[in-house]
Amino acid sequence: MIFAHDTEAALVAAAALVNTDDRDGDLLPDLPALDEFFRAHAFTGRRENTTAELRAVQALRPRLRRIWTSGEDEVVAIVNGLLRESSALPQLVRHGEWSYHLHATPPDAPLATRMAVEAAMAFVDVVRSEELRRLRICEYQDCGNVVVDLSKNRSRRFCDAGCGNRAAVSAYRARKAAAQL
Repeated sequence: MIFAHDTEAALVAAAALVNTDDRDGDLLPDLPALDEFFRAHAFTGRRENTTAELRAVQALRPRLRRIWTSGEDEVVAIVNGLLRESSALPQLVRHGEWSYHLHATPPDAPLATRMAVEAAMAFVDVVRSEELRRLRICEYQDCGNVVVDLSKNRSRRFCDAGCGNRAAVSAYRARKAAAQL
């Protein structure tokens, strides 16, 4: 494990949230999709189940995406801004199956605020560990999804949308075509 479990979970959730803003359409278009995202990434706390809540979560995506495409100083400015705007106050908590970990918002804070602060706290660890190179853009042609490389040897190149498989198939077909010439 490179980072604490809660940090890794927050990084994966932040990348997944950014990747819901797809070039081909919004993968977080409605409240049922937000419900599924909430469950899939084990978020806790209050839900409003309103269109306003959905819009606030959707509005967070471009700001988080900038973290993957910015230098260290801008990443720090984005993270500090998210924490400052949310009046984050880190505290150790334990709930469910999770051992002690950090929360920096109360459970009744708006969902978008909790998501922003959890992501920001995770990025604090990334910056402090000097591991920004673990935040990448998928290398598959024209993909554009963000990637969090949690591998030990920093070798992850593709996102979770099947790009690694498509790249392998393309490479195989190119080798096979070259061998027939």
